[in-house]
Amino acid sequence: MKCIRCKKKAVITLKRHNAAFCAECFLHYYRNQVLKNIQKNKMFKKDDKVLVVVSGGKDSMALWDVLVKEGYNVVAMYINLGIGEYSNRSQEVVENFAKKNNLPLIVKNIKEEFGLDIYKLSKTLKRSPCSVCGTIKRYLFNKVAYDNGFSVIATGHNLDDEAATLLGNILNWGESYLARQGPVLPQTHPKLIKKVKPLYTLTEKENMYYVLLNKIEFLHEECPYSVGARSILYKELLNELEEKSPGTKQRFLIGFLEKGKKHFKEVENIELKECKTCGHVTTTEECSFCRLTKVSNTVS
Repeated sequence: MKCIRCKKKAVITLKRHNAAFCAECFLHYYRNQVLKNIQKNKMFKKDDKVLVVVSGGKDSMALWDVLVKEGYNVVAMYINLGIGEYSNRSQEVVENFAKKNNLPLIVKNIKEEFGLDIYKLSKTLKRSPCSVCGTIKRYLFNKVAYDNGFSVIATGHNLDDEAATLLGNILNWGESYLARQGPVLPQTHPKLIKKVKPLYTLTEKENMYYVLLNKIEFLHEECPYSVGARSILYKELLNELEEKSPGTKQRFLIGFLEKGKKHFKEVENIELKECKTCGHVTTTEECSFCRLTKVSNTVS
């Protein structure tokens, strides 16, 4: 099979595009996808200060690398979630990449800095570890970005992630979530920083190809707390559809963004307040993160 762009021998096949690429042309395609997503959705410009959230996995490492190579003003942030050796290995991957490429990196450790233990909190509150983890990460992303003058937060969410989230929101008819789903979550309060997903049209496999071709170290294993997560079930179902009908995930997501999203509206008249404890934005008197901290103090 020949590369669709240069006619050399192809090494990567993308069934959903009915295309094949050599290594060089695939990287050209990948970079163009990222740049197109940034520009089309007005995510950020070259002079914006971008906080790139990294986990050590293939998606966030690919995002970090491509934004640096394209000349964007980025600083990476890693959160050590205290999940045993998994967190230690992922932090090592991130720190090695930053050191090797002389890149700025912000590291936060939830156990050392805030005394938080995801496993204990999930058991005490009878919530899934993913739910507790999400609350902590969203708070710290925004706090670090706001405190350090970043204009936008970029995450490595890919097409598979976004399609699975969309399926879950539709199955549960989460109307307010459907209204907000998309590659850009705009700033709705001076203390809420804009969030973007530059990889939303690229699949997990494409991100894998990118890091392998660029010889970028990444953590191969999944978070041990994610076992049994409903999002994994949704991904598996969509993978079956994709196998039988290539392009299903892209049609599903892009079709919703272009034709379906406009029919959903966010819950109106939600009053945004500033947390009485930490001062960051919440819809209640005290934010979820500060409540988690108080619970943690009672169980530690």
